[in-house]
Amino acid sequence: MAPTEQNQNGGKDLYSFLNRYHQYEEDKERTHTLIKDLLVYAERTETRLLNENSNIRKQLADTRLDLEGVTKAHKETQRRLADMEVRLGYVPDRNPYIMVLIDGDGLLFKDQLVRQGLEGGRKAARDLNTAIIQKFNYTGDTPVTVVAKVVANVPGLARAMKRNNCIPNEATLYEFIAGFSQIKPDFEFADVGYGKERADAKIIDSARFHLRNYNCKQIVMGISHNAGYGPFLDGLINNDNTKQRITILEGTPTVQAILNIGVSVMNFHTIFRTEKLDPKSPAPRPILPTSNGASYAAVAQTKGAAPPPQITLPMHSRRNSTIPAKSPPPEWNPGPRGIDPPIVVSAAVLERLKKRKGEEKLCNNHFLRGPCTKGDECVFEHDYKPTKEEKKVIALFARLNPCTSGQDCEVDNCIYGHHCPSIVNGVCTHPRCKFAIEDHPPGTKFKYPRDSE
Repeated sequence: MAPTEQNQNGGKDLYSFLNRYHQYEEDKERTHTLIKDLLVYAERTETRLLNENSNIRKQLADTRLDLEGVTKAHKETQRRLADMEVRLGYVPDRNPYIMVLIDGDGLLFKDQLVRQGLEGGRKAARDLNTAIIQKFNYTGDTPVTVVAKVVANVPGLARAMKRNNCIPNEATLYEFIAGFSQIKPDFEFADVGYGKERADAKIIDSARFHLRNYNCKQIVMGISHNAGYGPFLDGLINNDNTKQRITILEGTPTVQAILNIGVSVMNFHTIFRTEKLDPKSPAPRPILPTSNGASYAAVAQTKGAAPPPQITLPMHSRRNSTIPAKSPPPEWNPGPRGIDPPIVVSAAVLERLKKRKGEEKLCNNHFLRGPCTKGDECVFEHDYKPTKEEKKVIALFARLNPCTSGQDCEVDNCIYGHHCPSIVNGVCTHPRCKFAIEDHPPGTKFKYPRDSE
């Protein structure tokens, strides 16, 4: 076999040619053969190197194209990010803040702070700011700011606190509010009064707004006393990230409807009261129902407030224009709250509203407590103007749903049922009764089979 075929690429090729040269240097014919083989080897080596060089150049060109593509994509990403920051009006971590939202009708500052008036308000603001900073210990490059907003029915709250001997006079609370609002530009104590602009609506709207802001690192909500915030929180928290950004600030123990959602709960007992105001303080005024839960300020509402509607469930008879009451025997006491009052409804109106199905059903929350906290996400009808008789029927429908707090419910105008209202002569007549066995009088029989419990 020729030497060029034995070792075309090996490192010993030239050495082999040299040995052959010394062996055949006196033999001309062999020398010519050696030279020929050497030239063939050189040609093949050159061809191989040229092919390898061509492949390397192609790979280099492909790599340059890839690099140009990555560089272009990187620049486009940076441009889009900058454009988004401009449109959203922020640069990450330029103005990080923690938003504190307090329903001042239920989360009350300690009496000793309020009694100090102006100075007490300033101290409360400073202590709250310090406590929030220490609690969350934000470690970003930019110092975090605490923004606090307290909303309440201030006139009603002042009268309620005076009746409970928390303050010597109503002016003391106004001085405290002034001090609280003066100490920091980002601290505000707002009077929302009665009616549509109540505290819970302000809290809910503000929470929604700040959760959409990247710079809002945490929302602290002082709403532990009010079960009415439960549906709002439940609809709002749709992922773990949102849940981690919400913390409940507790004064009185957090109601079960909020605990069930699983959000974090904290308390500052040196700043806020842990006890409710006594609604049976001397010379109480009638309580005006609020939209979501019993507020402390409601204790001091003006006289002439209408009592909650009387509720009566229907008996399926078409011979009367109104539906007589079905209620548990008066001697039965279901618990601390007692028996829900009945309401009388028109049979014709009842039958008409029962025909509304699916999305045509009227939203109980919207028309009884309104506005519905789910907003446009609610699957039921909001764009409707019910009559007085229709509102009674809506209240009747709502009462067929058990209250999550049961007999422990402290909401004065709760729209839900606290015991089964469908009892007729010792028999539960509702085909799909949602109430537990213990929510019926002892010995109750059931007209329809119950789901397993």
